[in-house]
Amino acid sequence: MVFVILGMSNTIAQIKGDWKGTLDVQGTAIEIIFHFTETNGALSGTMDVPMQGAAGIPLTVVTFESPELTLAIEQAGIKYSGTLDDRKITGTYSQGGMDLPLVLEKTLVTKPGDTTLVSTQEQLADLIALDRGSFTYNVEDYFAKPKTSGFQLSPNGKYISYREKDENNKRHVMVKEVATGKVVRAIEEKDELIRGMGWINDERLVYVMDQGGNENYHLYAIDIDGRNSIDLTPFDDVQASILNMLKEQKDFIIIQMNKDNKQVFEPYKVNVHTGAMEKLFTNDDAANAIVGYEFDKNGVLRGYAKMSNGINTQFFYKPAGATSFDLFHTTKWDETFSVVSFNYASQNPDEAYVLTNLDADKARIVLYDLKNKKILKEIYSNEAYDANLISLSRKRNWEIDFVGYEGEKVVINPISTTFKKIYKNLEKQFPGYEFSIAGKTDNEDQLLIVVQSDKLYGRYYHYDAKSGKSTLLVDLMPQLKEEDMAEVRPITFKSRDGLTLHGYITLPKAALNGEKVPLIVNPHGGPQGIRDSWGFNPETQLFASRGYATLQVNFRVSGGYGKEFLRAGFKQIGRKAMDDVEDGVQYVIDQGWADKNNIAIYGASHGGYAVLRGLTKTPDLYKAGVDYVGVSNIFTLMSSIPEYWKPYKEMLYEIWYDLDKEDEAAIAKEVSPLFHIDKIKAPLFVVQGANDPRVKIAEADQIVKALREKGVDVPYMVKYDEGHGFAKEENQIEFYKAMMGFYHKHLQ
Repeated sequence: MVFVILGMSNTIAQIKGDWKGTLDVQGTAIEIIFHFTETNGALSGTMDVPMQGAAGIPLTVVTFESPELTLAIEQAGIKYSGTLDDRKITGTYSQGGMDLPLVLEKTLVTKPGDTTLVSTQEQLADLIALDRGSFTYNVEDYFAKPKTSGFQLSPNGKYISYREKDENNKRHVMVKEVATGKVVRAIEEKDELIRGMGWINDERLVYVMDQGGNENYHLYAIDIDGRNSIDLTPFDDVQASILNMLKEQKDFIIIQMNKDNKQVFEPYKVNVHTGAMEKLFTNDDAANAIVGYEFDKNGVLRGYAKMSNGINTQFFYKPAGATSFDLFHTTKWDETFSVVSFNYASQNPDEAYVLTNLDADKARIVLYDLKNKKILKEIYSNEAYDANLISLSRKRNWEIDFVGYEGEKVVINPISTTFKKIYKNLEKQFPGYEFSIAGKTDNEDQLLIVVQSDKLYGRYYHYDAKSGKSTLLVDLMPQLKEEDMAEVRPITFKSRDGLTLHGYITLPKAALNGEKVPLIVNPHGGPQGIRDSWGFNPETQLFASRGYATLQVNFRVSGGYGKEFLRAGFKQIGRKAMDDVEDGVQYVIDQGWADKNNIAIYGASHGGYAVLRGLTKTPDLYKAGVDYVGVSNIFTLMSSIPEYWKPYKEMLYEIWYDLDKEDEAAIAKEVSPLFHIDKIKAPLFVVQGANDPRVKIAEADQIVKALREKGVDVPYMVKYDEGHGFAKEENQIEFYKAMMGFYHKHLQ
């Protein structure tokens, strides 16, 4: 018996560890890595596909009877059989009807990036310890996920779903029966985060997960009692999303995914019980990829938009009764013409509500005849901002309930008699607050209302449309008292070249009392089409609790202010867009709110780039910077974009810089921080997700290494289970604690 046990141990020891090989798939080399571990004499394992951003995929079968190894991931149809010979396994990898040779060799796998650059836990703990003071609230008060959140009504109103956090910070999906109060756990969150969920019909839920933040999203369906779970998109290296929920066909949804070509997305109709799917349209021109599909409520494809030459958009439409799609028009990619909804109240099947700015600077909502290519009437517009909000009542024959836009705050204009009554009632119940409808039943007799402000994170209310009564479901962050929170004030000022700019300043009480306080400048991500908004922001409230004001500028290229404002930022990233941020800083100083000698800059993604650019462009302006998943080199950013971004490369060149043109490449080098680190004087804190598919870890590594060689203080936090921004609660909290310690050290 002893000899048999020793023999088994030696057999397992031969396989334990990391094995690496390369598949040749139609001329493309794809690296595959297997990790094998042993527990109580049994082998288990995972698979990584680094090229696809996939890591830690569990193997469902791992058997080794020397010298034969058998592996499988059954739900993905993956099998591998091989023979061990010394430190090499020769075998066959099978998937999707293909049998490919794969030779594995024993290796030692390291984590992504240069791990020697990453600050140790002890170093980060020392940084965290610097956040000292008699503060009313700690970091957890702002960034611990609510105990319950994400409430949604079932279509028939009999159930309410929500997320409930357990003691291990896992946020499971719960379903509560309204009449009885009975609660069941419908979806258990395990290692991977549930990135989103919703109701398909009264019996079935859909939810979304990826692998460690790699953004290759899978869609899953499950019964409301937690049974009959199915991966609707069981494909590797594929990103899926929902296009239409199909209220009229409750057992189906329409999704899109890049299964057949990683660069383009195609629509599929999927049975949510069986997973059976039908491709609805073939997108076979990756160079001019389809970027949007227009389905009607019956799941019929009525139109689609495709890129042309990278910078134009062609809209193809098939009028009712026609047999083919014809070119409707060609526009610039940055112009808007999108079907919000067909007008199902009309006898004309080609009548639709369209959001457009083709004939104006600001987007407006019009009623449009798509067959005859003419505007029937304008529904709503605003002189200063893009009008982009419209809500229709499916129950009341598709009449318009409200229209609106986002200016300094969100503005809602009630239209229907029914909604006017609801809106007036809510105004009385929640004076001084913003409120929005988060969901409603098919009969529209029950609504979910979210109430918020700049000082209130949010409360959910269950609203009875018949009685007009609102019942509190939950205060999401009851630990944060409104009277202790900081004011978020809209601001408007002129840029140095005369452009009207908008933004927000979050002011701690000391600033309201006339003191000049330290300032954190917070440029937003994107950069194009994104904007900062008024409301509760946990980041700026945390900063205010430590005595810091926060400036957020909607610089040129931000969304919501018209297409000319958007275009004013093209080829101005790192130049006039940064001037706008600096002009905002001067405006805040001029108002007497900020101490000009105590200014820091912090941002994520493009905001992280703006941090690095700010430290090189105006090095004397900032005392410190925090770069969160930010770009350090425009050249490496463009060369490492995900496959599904490649059809948009010309568009990115138009927004940023065309690297194929000598003069623009020179500008890109001028505004790429990596080439100007000699100008950086301020200490910098760099934060990165190792699995980020957009801004690769190399972007962070290269700036950290270069600055440290120059002698700059650069703490560096990397999380190996995160992507483009941290989603896990424990990682977020550690990040903000370290940031507060970093600012305490440098911004006083």
